[in-house]
Amino acid sequence: MNKTIYKIAIMVTTLVVLSCQSNEKKTSNTEVNHSGALRTIMSGNISSTISLDSLSNKEHFYALGAIENLKGEIQIFDSKASNSLVVNDAIKINDSYDVNASLLVYAQIEEWNTFQMNDALTKSELEAKIFELAQANNVDTEKPFPFLIEGTVSSLDWHVINWKDGDMVHNHKKHKEAGLNGKLTNSDVLILGFYSTKHKAIFTHHTTNMHMHFKTTDDSIAGHVDNVVISEVQIKLPKQ
Repeated sequence: MNKTIYKIAIMVTTLVVLSCQSNEKKTSNTEVNHSGALRTIMSGNISSTISLDSLSNKEHFYALGAIENLKGEIQIFDSKASNSLVVNDAIKINDSYDVNASLLVYAQIEEWNTFQMNDALTKSELEAKIFELAQANNVDTEKPFPFLIEGTVSSLDWHVINWKDGDMVHNHKKHKEAGLNGKLTNSDVLILGFYSTKHKAIFTHHTTNMHMHFKTTDDSIAGHVDNVVISEVQIKLPKQ
């Protein structure tokens, strides 16, 4: 092989390797993972399935879920934890990764596309809008994907679970009522959600394609979103 052909071969090989690395990075950057399942929890198994410590070195990390034994809610925004627990009938926000989860949904997203929304949307209308935006912006809706909502909500019903030890009878109503719950009005929040048409009873309930958690911008309240009406917000989807 002469020197010219050899150099061309080296250049082609380098380009192929770099292309593969680029594709791998893109895939891993938007892939949604989960540990545990809602159907398992509803069957009475609320033990740990994953430790947050094992994920603490990930950058641009977003996650939501339930603390083991259903003793609180997990919310992680851009690698910053805002986990919520019930202590002495009050919410305590914990920013530590020293937590185990019975359910966790997570992804690493480095860049987001932002869409301004100025109309009031109910939860079901919001679900339809997120799907519409995803399809129009090359998000693969056949796979689960995360989204962010940042801005003002007209109302937001929330809960932070604090399951009673030894209670083996699980249902959605009891999960919302076991702990603390409340309603925000005209509040500024950051919501993390995961959307999927194929994960009902895994990480979305059977009536919806979304699972959402939130925190207030002053970090005083964080937890699971039961219902929401948005007013003036930005919706963010992974940049493709």
